[in-house]
Amino acid sequence: MSAQLGNIVFIVWRESVEALLVVGILSAWLASRDAVERDAGRRFLWAGVASGIVGAIVLAVVLTAFDGALSEEASGLFQTMIVLVAAALIVQMVVWMRRHGRTLKRDMETALTGAAERRSWWGVYVLALVAVLREGSETVVFLWGSLAGVTVSTAWGPVLAALVGFAAAIASYMVLQLGGRVLSWRLFFRVTEVMLLFLAAALTVTGIGGLMDLGWLPSLGRAWDTSALLSDGGVVGGLISALTGYRARPDITEVLGFALYWATVLGLLNGPMWFARPRTA
Repeated sequence: MSAQLGNIVFIVWRESVEALLVVGILSAWLASRDAVERDAGRRFLWAGVASGIVGAIVLAVVLTAFDGALSEEASGLFQTMIVLVAAALIVQMVVWMRRHGRTLKRDMETALTGAAERRSWWGVYVLALVAVLREGSETVVFLWGSLAGVTVSTAWGPVLAALVGFAAAIASYMVLQLGGRVLSWRLFFRVTEVMLLFLAAALTVTGIGGLMDLGWLPSLGRAWDTSALLSDGGVVGGLISALTGYRARPDITEVLGFALYWATVLGLLNGPMWFARPRTA
């Protein structure tokens, strides 16, 4: 459970920092406008933020209601698919940030300038909405997949972990805004990208295990047994397992899935169609 709580803190932290980055860019740009434009733009900015939060909450309610209407077997399949979707969303986020991260601020400011010239602040609203809804939806999918089956009496730990993650995000954003002496944006994204990709690998292995339990994937036999060296049921081994996908006694199917995952990720990050070198800001 402690490893799961750590994953919750990390995901909420990283997703919140990304949302704060976009909101911070919008707010800083509005601060450079005259008083009338600044006040009008900020109303649309915070309306977009609020709409994004509401959208993420609606998604959580829909997922819970849908799962509650399913049979036990269908619910198991649904929860397994959510875990795999969460892994896919994490990979997609990393690939997207690799492609657009360096030019994000410039591209947003160009779009905002055009909106200001047209006296239309809906662009501010849409950018804030999309940023918060995107990060919020990814967080909801991950948390929902991780907390499926958690009872109300044991839910306080995950809730507290989410709050810690959000508080850490605010603190990290403030540090990053100091000018990069302590931690630069580039270093932040590079380190967390690696952590996210390993976390997605762990989710992928969990999803493959779930599909095997449901009979959707075959068991090809045990690949190896390193439980004598590092058991994935202990404190250290369990943490490594939750963060990287390590299994002390993996099935060959899980090993093949793990290898396919990393082959796909490396292809997405290095393929010319997915990771063209961004323009210099």
